[in-house]
Amino acid sequence: MTIDTADWEWDETLFAGSAAHYSVGRMPYPPSLAEAVRAALGLDGTGRLLDVGCGPGSLTLLLAPFFASAVGVDPDPGMLAEASRNATEAEIENVEWRRLRAEELPAGLGTFRVATFAQSFHWMDRLLVARRVRDMLAPDGAWVHVSATTHRGAPYTDPLPHPAPPWDDVADLVAAYLGPIRRAGRGQLAGGTAGGEEEVMREARFTELTRIQIDEGRTVDRGIDAIVASVFSLSSSAPHLFADRLPAFETDLRTLLAAAAPEGRFSERVVPIEAVVWRS
Repeated sequence: MTIDTADWEWDETLFAGSAAHYSVGRMPYPPSLAEAVRAALGLDGTGRLLDVGCGPGSLTLLLAPFFASAVGVDPDPGMLAEASRNATEAEIENVEWRRLRAEELPAGLGTFRVATFAQSFHWMDRLLVARRVRDMLAPDGAWVHVSATTHRGAPYTDPLPHPAPPWDDVADLVAAYLGPIRRAGRGQLAGGTAGGEEEVMREARFTELTRIQIDEGRTVDRGIDAIVASVFSLSSSAPHLFADRLPAFETDLRTLLAAAAPEGRFSERVVPIEAVVWRS
């Protein structure tokens, strides 16, 4: 189903102030995702990777070793600064970072073997971007869309070592500060982000849909700082949205989390990841 987002327009504040919270608040993509993509596409260290909406390089840096070079594109300068820092820490030197909106492509970047989109495509003018990126792919090129939830875990009923984060209570607290309608940059998304990706891709003349499922059943333990960072990593609760009420919100959030887990530790089961491969 496609959700109508006609009343919402992207603006540069969408993730303002969120980048620094990613490394603490988001669960990293597992190496098994990179290996599955490598095997599916026969990656051998040649060709170029284009990661669109790369954020702090979470997927870019995971896949870059399988290519001769990579380009990460994002409109948020904070995200690109974080990506560059992460690349330096990981000693990955074959990635170039470019501040661009996806709608500005091809921007003279050339031809790529693979284009990736990880939790980013829904923020874009999707048909326009799909058509432009398709023209940037080599004749045997592929588009990989990674669908994942990395700020929080999956619902579960079986016992885990520590309490689950009180996500419903966190959502109520955010709404108490920011209102009941989801915020996104300077605007609001009453119906959430857009769906119907498959229809968009087929209209852009992509073919050969393949799905890769990654479900390791992993359980992770996270502290209060990680949960706070996960909240601030979201466009719907980015730090700038709280303005001068940010310190009060963080105090209330930490109080809520401490009450839910007196020992300061939470447990969550990682949400399965799906990578959808399209051929140009």
